[in-house]
Amino acid sequence: MRGTLIFAGSSCPALTGKICANLGMAPADAELTQFSNGETSVRILTSVREKDVFVIQSGSPKINDTIMELLIMISACKGGSANKITAVLPYFPYSRQSKKKSHRGAITARMLANLLGVAGVKHVITVDLHASQMQGFFKCPVDNLHAEPLIARWIRHNVPNWKEAVVVSKNAGGTKRVTSLADALKLNFGMVTTDKKRGPNMTASMIMNHLDGIERQPELDAMTERIRTASLGTENGTLVGEEAQETDPRSVADAQGSPRRVNGRSPRPPGASRSRPARAQPPTEQAEAEEDGAEYNDQRAHEVTHGRLVQGHIVPDDFPSPATSAADASVTEEDPMSMSHASSFFTSQPHALGGSGDAVSSDEEEEILKPKVEHMITLVGDVKNRTVLIVDDMIDKPGSWIAAAETVVKRGFAKKVYCIATHAVFGADCLEQMQACDCIDAIVVTNSYPIPEAKLRNASKLVVLDLSFLLAEAIRRNHYGESMSPLFLHNGD
Repeated sequence: MRGTLIFAGSSCPALTGKICANLGMAPADAELTQFSNGETSVRILTSVREKDVFVIQSGSPKINDTIMELLIMISACKGGSANKITAVLPYFPYSRQSKKKSHRGAITARMLANLLGVAGVKHVITVDLHASQMQGFFKCPVDNLHAEPLIARWIRHNVPNWKEAVVVSKNAGGTKRVTSLADALKLNFGMVTTDKKRGPNMTASMIMNHLDGIERQPELDAMTERIRTASLGTENGTLVGEEAQETDPRSVADAQGSPRRVNGRSPRPPGASRSRPARAQPPTEQAEAEEDGAEYNDQRAHEVTHGRLVQGHIVPDDFPSPATSAADASVTEEDPMSMSHASSFFTSQPHALGGSGDAVSSDEEEEILKPKVEHMITLVGDVKNRTVLIVDDMIDKPGSWIAAAETVVKRGFAKKVYCIATHAVFGADCLEQMQACDCIDAIVVTNSYPIPEAKLRNASKLVVLDLSFLLAEAIRRNHYGESMSPLFLHNGD
C-alpha cells in the first residue's frame, strides 16, 4: 500500500510479520532498546513524514514495558510529522480494569486511553474488548473487531456433529457473548453459575452470641426475635408467624371451573405475585392436584443441574463439607472483628447479575480455589450426550474453566468439551492445568496474545487460530477509507 508504514512492537513480531505478508509489504525499520536502568528507547529509522503509520503492539507478560514502548513509538512518529497514526492492539492492555471494582479503585483502561490520545493516536484497532463500553474512553474512532466469525468457521469445519452442540457461558457476565455465537451457529446455549455455600444461620448465631448479656431495648428485642424465628423456621423447612400467612397458597379448579382451597387456605386473588416458594404438598394432595389439573408444579426443571464445588473441583454429594466446619469454628471464636462480618446480615444482598449499590472487589477465581469455602455450582441447560462449547473472551486463570468443564461432564453428562476464547493470556500454570484436566478435550484460542514456544510444544490440546488476515484487512480498509462492516459478517461456508 503506497504511503503506508507498519511498525512492529516487541510484543508480537510474528503476528506483525504475517500481517505484512498478507498486505505484500515489509515492516518498517525501528530500533527498540532499553537502558541499563530499564528505560525504553525508540529510534524510527525511516521517514514517516505525511505517511499513514500503523503501530502494532499487543499485550505481553511484560505489559508495562510494552505500553511504554507503544507510547514512545507513537510519540516518535508524531514528532516525525506522520499524517495519521493508528494503534493496532489485538489485545488491549488493562481491559479488565474498565470500571471501579472497589471504592478507591482506578479505571485504568480509561487512563491508558487518555495516554494514547496524548501520545498522538488518531485511530485504534483492537479485537474483542473485555467491555465494549471502553470505546467511549477514547476521543478518536475505535474499531473493535470480533473473532467470532473466525471461531464460528473453525467450529463448522472441525467440531464433529457441531449442529447438536451447546454453547455454554462459564459465568453470568459472559451470556451476551455466548448468545451471540449461539445465534450465529443456530445452536442452543446454557450457563454455569457459582455461588458460595455458607453455613446454616452462621451470621444469625454470631449476632445472638454477641448480644447476650447486653441490656436490650424493646425495638432490638423485637428485631432479634424475628431473626431467631425466621432462622428456626427456615431450618425446619416451615414458615412461621407473619411469613406463614404470606405463603403462596395453591388453588385448583373444581368440576364447575370455580377455584377451591387447598391445604385449608383460600386462593390468592388474581394478579398477586408469589413472594416465596410454597411448601411441598403431601403425596395425597399432590395426586389430587394432578388429577384436577393443578396450576403449579413443584418438580425441578429438567435443564437445571446442581453440583458441589470444593477447591475448584466437582465432588460427590456425600463429600464432607469444609464450609460447615469452618462455620462452626468461627461461631465459637470470640473475635471482636466478627461483628463486622456479622453486620453483613443486615446489608442488602447483591443482585444476581452483579447489580449492587456497593462496589465489590472480589476475585472469582481465587474465591473458587479457597480450601475452606464450598460453592454450589449450577448448570442451566441440557447438555447430555452433546458437545459443549465453553466460550469467553480470554483465558487467564484455570479455576472457572475447569469447574465449568467438570460440571457439564460429571453432572450434565456432556460428551466433549471445547474451551474457546480470543485472548490466550494463560497466567502462571493455567495452560498446564487445563491440559491435565480430563474433562477438557480442546482449547481453542487466537494469536492475539503471544504464547511462548515452550508452552506450545507441551500443549497437545491447544489450537491457535490466526488473526493476521482479519487485522490485515482492517488495516487495508482503514487506509483506503472503506467500510469495516464486512469484517463482522459470518460467511456461510
